[in-house]
Amino acid sequence: MSGDTLLEVKGLQTYFPLDEGLVKAVDGADLTVKRGQTLGLVGESGCGKTTVGRTVLRLYEPTAGRIFFEGVEISGLSREDLLPYRRKMQMIFQDPFASLNPRMTVGDIIGEPLDIHGLARGAARTARIYELLQKVGLSSEHANRYPHEFSGGQRQRIGVARALAAEPRFIICDEPISALDVSIQAQIVNMLQELQESLGLTYLFIAHDLAMVKHISNRVIVMYLGKIMEEAPSEELYDNPLHPYTQALLSAIPIPDPKVERTRRRIILTGDVPSPVDPPPGCRFVMRCPQRLSICRKETPAVKNMGPGHSVACHLY
Repeated sequence: MSGDTLLEVKGLQTYFPLDEGLVKAVDGADLTVKRGQTLGLVGESGCGKTTVGRTVLRLYEPTAGRIFFEGVEISGLSREDLLPYRRKMQMIFQDPFASLNPRMTVGDIIGEPLDIHGLARGAARTARIYELLQKVGLSSEHANRYPHEFSGGQRQRIGVARALAAEPRFIICDEPISALDVSIQAQIVNMLQELQESLGLTYLFIAHDLAMVKHISNRVIVMYLGKIMEEAPSEELYDNPLHPYTQALLSAIPIPDPKVERTRRRIILTGDVPSPVDPPPGCRFVMRCPQRLSICRKETPAVKNMGPGHSVACHLY
């Protein structure tokens, strides 16, 4: 593990038992996050993006695989031994309506990490809460209000302030803008970028919005049904997508130029995403792939290196 690597995940599997079998939510994921950078994680709903984030934080227990944070393996640590690492790794949740306790004031919500980790008490705690509110564009007057008194964008800012309270080095942003109005989304993303620059934060940014992921990420991983299909630097992935699934996703991004929009080719995927309880043999994408080969139904494609930092799991290469 190199010195500039903050998080490294190897062979991550997260399965959930059901009466009829196992839900293979994440099935062998490898990823590396460099210090001070943002790794984007994209894919359709149900592909395992959020499960990756929650398993990295040990909110879900990994079925198999290894998780290293700052060179220390945390995948097998007890709850007590994990506590110092929990302070360094925080999460901004997708739904700002469900992730804030409606019975707690904003001040108590933001102050909870300070209490758990013993970071501040009394007047210092209050001053820190006010400082965090101002960092995310709110005022100290908001500390005594309750979550229902705020808009969706303001609630997400409160969620960001709570994540910052423990002074983390790594934040998982789990679709932090998907529940917000379009006009508010850019404000939240710009705020996250400013905080990253001023505080030296590292992000795992999980999202559906591919245009926003390109804007904020240094590298991007594309997932489908628990498997990583492709990984590349942000510009490279958007300029030269190799996997048929990545090509289909990128073709769906609207372009604000009518001439370009009329001439470009859309790739429409047919069929539905298979069940993670009973995924198809071979390549996970085989049932919907417009370029499938006979080998795709039999063998799981190995990850192939296609250039500097660009890898793809596909039999076409």
